[in-house]
Amino acid sequence: MNWDWRKFYDAAYAWILNTAPKILIALILLFVGLWLIRVLNRSIRRSMDRRKVNPSLRYFLENLIAITLQVLLILMVMQVAGIQLTFLTAIIAGFTVAAGLALSGTLQNFVSGILILLLKPFRVGDNISTQGQEGKVMAIQIFYTTVLTYDNKTITIPNGQLSNNVIINLSREGNRRMDIELKFSYGIPYEQVRDVLAKSVDKIEDMLHDPPIRIGIVNLEADKYTVAVNIWTPAGGFMDKKMMVYETLLRDLTASGIKLPGMT
Repeated sequence: MNWDWRKFYDAAYAWILNTAPKILIALILLFVGLWLIRVLNRSIRRSMDRRKVNPSLRYFLENLIAITLQVLLILMVMQVAGIQLTFLTAIIAGFTVAAGLALSGTLQNFVSGILILLLKPFRVGDNISTQGQEGKVMAIQIFYTTVLTYDNKTITIPNGQLSNNVIINLSREGNRRMDIELKFSYGIPYEQVRDVLAKSVDKIEDMLHDPPIRIGIVNLEADKYTVAVNIWTPAGGFMDKKMMVYETLLRDLTASGIKLPGMT
């Protein structure tokens, strides 16, 4: 069989005329797109540096944006080059749905971690109370947050649980109010109790006087009344200060001859 070179040349020439421009445009689009992605990535990096975005979140967002744009660029280049993407698109869509169903809990933690790092309801070093636990935030990761409790236990909390529950930030405002309630029998004059408590609190170190200390009766019962003491103190070392205040108040009340219910 003789090879018909004319037909081959005609077919090759027709293919070059129809396909070569598409391939050339696709290559130009690829190189220009990669350059634009690098420029955009540098701009985003500078913007996050100015805003002092959390390093973990910054690294993740930079890579997420870059990879997403590169994938979209490749798909666009393939489309411009004339490569049919129908079958590939169906495969990607099916894989995405399956992965989403399998990793629903993980994705929830992931999204919650992003929101925590962006909205900053708490930061590393804050003292928080959540999930029945109270302690210092040691690390905020994409999927979980690490808290060190006051009794030196390390607790790892999934971010999905933090975003869906109440979080009490104990140190955000800098100061905390210490609320102490003491009960006394009606045989002990309130004026005497108030004077002893006021002098006792006034000599305790590291107590704030603005807002002012409050002492007053908050409840009356059949055989006793309740006196509340409200003291403002710096948030750091709150529990240690509270124990010291209880100890000081008890010692001064006892020294003044004032007995609490149950004392003989």
